[in-house]
Amino acid sequence: MRTSDGTPITLTIGDRVIGGTLHGNPAASALAQQLPLTLTFEDFNAVEKIATLPSPLPMTGMPAGADPEIGDIGFWAPGGDLVLYYGEVGYWNGIARLGTFDDVAAIQALTGTFTITIATA
Repeated sequence: MRTSDGTPITLTIGDRVIGGTLHGNPAASALAQQLPLTLTFEDFNAVEKIATLPSPLPMTGMPAGADPEIGDIGFWAPGGDLVLYYGEVGYWNGIARLGTFDDVAAIQALTGTFTITIATA
C-alpha cells in the first residue's frame, strides 16, 4: 500500500510488531521492492543497529550524505547496510535516509544479534 506520506511497513521482532514508513525516494523505493526481508541485525557504536542487505540500494538521485535523526531508517551505501538509528551519528557521506520507525526504545533495548522481518503493512 502506498500513501502520499510514504509506504507503511512493519518491523517484526519475535512477537513484537513496530510500525514504520518508507519515504518516496529512489533508495527507499528500491528497498520496498525487496520486501519482505528477514535480516540479522547487531549493534554498532551504541547508536545504531545494522544489517547487511542482500542487494545494495541505488544511490542515483540521492543526496551525497545525510545526518539521520533518531528513529530514522537509513542505508549506509559503502557497507551495503540497512541501519536503524537510535542515537545521534551526525552527517556522513554515503548515508541515505529511507524512512522512520515508531518505537526507538524497543530497538535500542535489543542486544546481541537478532532478526527483524521487514514487510509492507
